[in-house]
Amino acid sequence: MPTVSAHVALTLAQHIDAVFGVMGNGNAYFLDAIETQTDAVFTAVRHEQGAVVAADAHFRASGRIAAGTSTYGAGFTNTLTALAEAVQAHVPLVLVVGDEPTSGPRPWDVDQIALASAVGARTYTVGRTDAAATTVIAIEHALTYRVPVVLAIPYDVASLEAGPVAEAPSPRLPAPLAPKGEFAEGMLDEIADALRSAERPFLLAGRGAWLAGASKALGEIAERTGALTASSALGRGVFPDGRYDLGVTGGFGADGAMELIRTADVAVVFGASLNQFTMRFGELFAPGTRVFQIDIAPAATHAHIGGFVRADARVAAEAIAERLGAASASSIAAGGRSFGDEPRLAEPVATSAGVSAAGSEAGHAQPWRETVDVASARSYDAGDDLAADGRLDPRSAARRIAELLPEDRVVVSDGGHFIGWANMYWPVTSPDRMMMIGTAFQSIGQGWPSVVGAALARRESTVVLTSGDGGGLMAIADLESAVRAAGGRGIAVIWNDAAYGAEVNLYGLKGLAEGPMRIPEVDFAAFGAAVGAEGVVVRTLADLDRLAAWTDEDAATRRFLLLDLRISGDVIAPYQQEIIRVNS
Repeated sequence: MPTVSAHVALTLAQHIDAVFGVMGNGNAYFLDAIETQTDAVFTAVRHEQGAVVAADAHFRASGRIAAGTSTYGAGFTNTLTALAEAVQAHVPLVLVVGDEPTSGPRPWDVDQIALASAVGARTYTVGRTDAAATTVIAIEHALTYRVPVVLAIPYDVASLEAGPVAEAPSPRLPAPLAPKGEFAEGMLDEIADALRSAERPFLLAGRGAWLAGASKALGEIAERTGALTASSALGRGVFPDGRYDLGVTGGFGADGAMELIRTADVAVVFGASLNQFTMRFGELFAPGTRVFQIDIAPAATHAHIGGFVRADARVAAEAIAERLGAASASSIAAGGRSFGDEPRLAEPVATSAGVSAAGSEAGHAQPWRETVDVASARSYDAGDDLAADGRLDPRSAARRIAELLPEDRVVVSDGGHFIGWANMYWPVTSPDRMMMIGTAFQSIGQGWPSVVGAALARRESTVVLTSGDGGGLMAIADLESAVRAAGGRGIAVIWNDAAYGAEVNLYGLKGLAEGPMRIPEVDFAAFGAAVGAEGVVVRTLADLDRLAAWTDEDAATRRFLLLDLRISGDVIAPYQQEIIRVNS
């Protein structure tokens, strides 16, 4: 007869096909049921934090909800930092945990419901008669509110027989949020009118636009208005036409691209929260720019917003595209042309900001984006082969790695000073191919288990981890998990500057004692070799030739490749320079 744990496992497996975790007393029966009674794939990690991180990365890489699992007590408390990150990043997942018995806490039990609530996660506790229904409710809550939930199985309930598993309804998901009322419709009209009359229209989209499926509609708006586009760090690749895309806004953005955005007269933001980094601490837009925002948040998320519509990014974008399409059709019927039909009238002449004088023919001005040298505007400093201290320049290393990485790749990033290098120099084709796990909660040490989740979510792609030495050491328990899960489809790039680089930049430069900020140089290549990876110490650009050869080898026979880059800590990423300027 199925147990309560089997009820949870069997119901969960109807909606989730990947489970990550560490086995213990509190989840032993659940994992037995997952392994023996379902088709869900269980992947072991070596630290409970990794269970949540892997489930988080799995969703970000695939859009499919996954589960983590741990035992009660110490196993559960080990998940809290990763759980807080998933809450802050709005990532749905289910964490199945053991919990204190219904008779009351034992000496080693803690108030898990209170701890989960403290980081923003709700707990659902199953009983003998409602395990299947409660499991569906937990999944529905996670997907509806885009948050992690905890599904607790009390210790004395886990192995109780619960009878046949009743058929449970599928989770019910809300429809996309549509703009409602005269004000919202009027604001959509105003946005369309503003874009139509703008001389330098600009569109910015974030991860929310990607999750909403707004890419096609955003591409239509850009085409019909001649707008330049850009994205937040988590929305990279959301616009379908990269020819007119300025890349990432904020500290990761190229200086030329940011100068162009400052010249926009109308900007419309879709599904981006406009945090201080995206907004360059309030300096992304010029004072005269009319800025509109469309988001599911209850109100505008930045003081510079002049018009706001609460709506799903796709629904609103389609409504704006329809308004612009109708106007374009009327213009064509009257003898005019839409921007989508505008011919290339003249080659652009680059200026210091990447803008040329607009050409014209028969009184029809070119769309703004046709007058801009986007490639020049998006260019970054190429760096030197070696920095002044004789160590590898991270800019030139990042640029060379970008040239060698497989095209079909998913980049997962830990947190730390180094995040600027991958975000600046490694292009990706869509937001689900670049994820920064840890940055929402400003944490480090979540890189290695991110590989595990991404590798299971994208089984044909190469998974590339970018991590610092501080975060790499913090999560070292799951180096083995990453190597095992990704195998020959995995690469790790460790930016090894023998320091907590962000702290050195922010506090060492203020004169604080640097001893606590320094790390004795660690041989990550040897760490990798110890768990079956191929480790390569990279001191010069020529040492990266091994990556070139590795990409040509058969993924089924090559080993996980760990590149231990001995970089200079003296080269400070532009986004950090921006933070230093603001904080000082």
